[in-house]
Amino acid sequence: MRGSEQTVPVIDLTPWWSGTAEQKASVARQVDEALSRWGFMLITGHGVSPESRARIREHTRRFFALPEEVKRRYEVTIGGRGWLPPGAEANGYAEGTPTPPDLKETFAVGADRPIGDPVFDPVWFLPNVWPGEIPELRPLLEDYLARMRRLSDELLVLCAAALGVEPDFFTRHTTAPSYTMNVNWYPPLSMIGEPEPGQYRIGPHTDFGTVTVLDREDGVGCLQVCTPDGEWVNAPYVEDAFTINIGDLLARWTGGRWLSNRHRVLPPDPDAPDEELISLIFFYELNPATVVEPIPGGPVAYEPVRAHDYLLDKLNAITVG
Repeated sequence: MRGSEQTVPVIDLTPWWSGTAEQKASVARQVDEALSRWGFMLITGHGVSPESRARIREHTRRFFALPEEVKRRYEVTIGGRGWLPPGAEANGYAEGTPTPPDLKETFAVGADRPIGDPVFDPVWFLPNVWPGEIPELRPLLEDYLARMRRLSDELLVLCAAALGVEPDFFTRHTTAPSYTMNVNWYPPLSMIGEPEPGQYRIGPHTDFGTVTVLDREDGVGCLQVCTPDGEWVNAPYVEDAFTINIGDLLARWTGGRWLSNRHRVLPPDPDAPDEELISLIFFYELNPATVVEPIPGGPVAYEPVRAHDYLLDKLNAITVG
């Protein structure tokens, strides 16, 4: 494991799946502590094979290596399904931090089954777009999306146990949820040149929804998390672990008991000019009509917000142009 002495904890989910009631309660307590202090945790024992992730990386690398004029056929803006080119996104604006555009390209897929609502369907349930040049991507990503949704729902059940509420307290609101998966490619310094001042692979921000499931590669230009003291530290890297963090809506639901924490991805480093990385990021949300209001007894009295409105405002904020 690589990271800071003051670091995000690693939690083994194996006892949650198959342990005794006491062991399950122990896992729930670890989750409560991690999300209260950090808003982040690494999980092992999640049951998702590394082979599926390796194959997605293999074929998305092929996509990102296509000529730009080919990728432009699949170009979309934030919230769409397809290719987000360099310069499309600046995550720092979500928290009001002006930064140059993030140093990445993205291939995005997500929830694609309309629910019959003319307000929500055109925003959250768009058809996925599959590049004909890389036919292997569709079955791989559809399978991964299904796995991530099941895992995210189970994480929400675990979150409910950690908070001492009914097991379906959150998942009753994920019967027809919005969700997005970003495959982010971070090009090497040797390709993109020196970053602008204050430019990151992903600028400082918090996530917006409920839980985020991140599968990342180890690298010098790594994920950093803000400590409780306001310092930036490298998030630990553990082979085959997922990095989990919660978003603003889940933090609001807990009345601030849990932290939607700031994080960023460092720019490419001159000491590793040929480093290029791919991250698989699953952003889980909830039914768009859900009104999120704090569980009684939380430390902060947030105003109720509708998921659709809150999420859409955040997406608009990080869109460049």
